[in-house]
Amino acid sequence: MSSTKVDALLQQFECVDDLAAIDTLRAIIDWLRPPAGGSSAAVLGRIEELALALEARAALRERLFKVLAAWVATARHLGIYTEIGLFSRRGFVKECLHRVYERLNPAALDAQDLKDAFALVFHDADDSRWVRALPEDAWLRLFDAVVGDAGNGQEAVRQARNELLYAIEMLALWIAAEELDPDLQRLDPRLTARDSAFVAQQRELAAFVRDYARWIEGDSPEFHDDAHARVLLAQCGEQVERLRKRAVQRGSTVGLTYLLERLEQTLDRIATLLTLLDPAERERSRATAVGLFKALVTATVRRHDIAALWHESVGLVSRSVSEHASRTGEHYITHNRAEYLHMLRAAGGAGCIIAVMALIKIQIVALGLSAGHATVWICLNYGFGFVLIHVLHFTVATKQPAMTAAHLAAAIEKGDRGAADLRKLADLLIAVGRSQFAAVLGNVALALPLAALIGWIIGTWTDTPLLPPPVASYQLEALHPFSGGALLYAAIAGVWLFVAGLIAGYFDNRGACLDLSARLRAHPLLRRRLSDSRRERLAAYIDANYGALVGNFCFGVLLGVTGYLGFVTGLPLDIRHVAFSSANLGFVLPGHYLDWMSAVGYLVLVILIGAVNLWVSFALALYVALSARAAELGSLRMLLELYVERIRARPAELILPPPSATDKATATADD
Repeated sequence: MSSTKVDALLQQFECVDDLAAIDTLRAIIDWLRPPAGGSSAAVLGRIEELALALEARAALRERLFKVLAAWVATARHLGIYTEIGLFSRRGFVKECLHRVYERLNPAALDAQDLKDAFALVFHDADDSRWVRALPEDAWLRLFDAVVGDAGNGQEAVRQARNELLYAIEMLALWIAAEELDPDLQRLDPRLTARDSAFVAQQRELAAFVRDYARWIEGDSPEFHDDAHARVLLAQCGEQVERLRKRAVQRGSTVGLTYLLERLEQTLDRIATLLTLLDPAERERSRATAVGLFKALVTATVRRHDIAALWHESVGLVSRSVSEHASRTGEHYITHNRAEYLHMLRAAGGAGCIIAVMALIKIQIVALGLSAGHATVWICLNYGFGFVLIHVLHFTVATKQPAMTAAHLAAAIEKGDRGAADLRKLADLLIAVGRSQFAAVLGNVALALPLAALIGWIIGTWTDTPLLPPPVASYQLEALHPFSGGALLYAAIAGVWLFVAGLIAGYFDNRGACLDLSARLRAHPLLRRRLSDSRRERLAAYIDANYGALVGNFCFGVLLGVTGYLGFVTGLPLDIRHVAFSSANLGFVLPGHYLDWMSAVGYLVLVILIGAVNLWVSFALALYVALSARAAELGSLRMLLELYVERIRARPAELILPPPSATDKATATADD
């Protein structure tokens, strides 16, 4: 920006007799704003040009300061501190509707309200980007250039200080009142004690505000510092963290998740305002003011952004959902040979049931029912089949990724500053991959031969192949990665696996929130029909398996209904699942439609379907779990290098677990 344009900007201020504060600020920010997609680095030069130009025009500088000081002295400040940048108290649904209405019919903005003034000045959607990108020194340079030593701004300073004190008092009152929330009392009944941290911080901050005002007015010679208030705010933060952990165990809701996040935001806001008021830390106060300014600009720009609201809300809720999956995920990772063999047995049992489920599905299709009726029976077959697998403690390989991904995300979160310990993560990835291999091996190794045996028995008994040539041809074509759409349909199945994991986590969370086990123990009908011991066992089982039962049934329904949706809409929608595909291949083999080389080739295609199932569901689940925890994977290249290094050093561990101390002791004793 040339100096001529700077002169033109300042000349515009000099030519106006009745200079308005908002128009002045808006003109300055419009002049500083880089072009769309432009670098914010150019703004640094403009700030310096403007600062030098103002320093050369002392009269104009004094006039601008007086206009801004008069505006600050009469404006309303409270909303900018107690609303902007904090979660709305309306809740998600009402806030979403409010934002939609504001986009369609926005409210008139009042220049005398600071929160509206921010919206008038920072009106461009790209403002948050370049404002945050500028360093702290740049904004302080601009502020000093406008304010300088011009005029007497005591009235503006007094008004700003009083508004800060009032905002602190109001925020402290709100925190204290929230301990009466039923959800918080459900998590911690002791919260309503008279000496709770929430109430104590309000009392201390009220005393601080009162004494600070007296000190400013000269009525009290001794300054009441905020040290004790900060200790109590820290205790409130610890209480919020305890409530958040209990919410994972006892269930959360959208409203509760919102409330806990808003409490944390409010505690941070109070601490920020206290820093602004600290007379002993001027430089720290100035730096804090710039940080608050950037946060307020960002929140102002996004105040009507529905996508941002959705992203924040989903992140908060998905954390509660994924926490349940994280705790379960550890059980799906094998660390020693005993666990590995158990995984193989559990997966083999599931493979046997899936072979029977695949046979039932083939028979349902052979009945010639209408598409709708056939879909209902197929959904029930899949749904109850997966529930039976869970009840019998068997394992479906593709159900693992959603659980193990959440466990990986939890491990990453425990790393330094939310980044993973890549060496431990590489070892964990090898353990996860090995466990997945065992599960897939168990499923396929039992589903395929059992299906082939069933097909051979039926063919021998009836002297007719179980699958007629057209049906066998269709099943083989369905395994082709491109002509049969196998990879696309395997990816769709992977998405449903991910969705089923979310459903399971949601219902686990919901069951904990409702205290479902206590409800079942006290249910009037169950009390009449079941003995105390049976009712206790039922409640304990439902409490431990509620989400898994619902998730497995829903997964079966999703698999069963996808093909019907494709039929109705004409879209390429269907599913391919590794265990069912292996069973279908097994039913084809007794008909002698394939030579052994072709059979091996189709088996490879089945494994390829399984790989797509696993990686799609794993990637989606890991993304959600990482986003929910605000954790970062770190350097992917370094992780891959460490992963390859581990495999080269111990290649056998990619398939077989290392011997445990017990295994080594047994081997030594045998020798």
